[in-house]
Amino acid sequence: MSPTIRSLVIPVSDLDATKAVYTALLGSPHTDESYYVGYNVDGFEVALNPAGAGGGPVAFADVEDLDATRATLLAAGATERDAPRQVAPGARVCVLADADGNPIGLRGK
Repeated sequence: MSPTIRSLVIPVSDLDATKAVYTALLGSPHTDESYYVGYNVDGFEVALNPAGAGGGPVAFADVEDLDATRATLLAAGATERDAPRQVAPGARVCVLADADGNPIGLRGK
């Protein structure tokens, strides 16, 4: 199974102000919490993350084996930006960076 990009996480400094803009564009969020606001756009997740470290949006690729994919990308020259962490039951994420510092998000088990 090849990785599929199904979500875009946008780090924000002012959740309420940013949420107003994205709600005007995308409609009401399906999740509206102080730690995460999520919109479903035809099966694609657009999320606002007030705890984001900045550096722009991160597209997350869904992968079968997060650890194996992470190891493959690190061996190919990627660097680690955010170590793997649990975000929901059965779901972990991490963020790597390519040679130019562009983020590469991975989401899997």
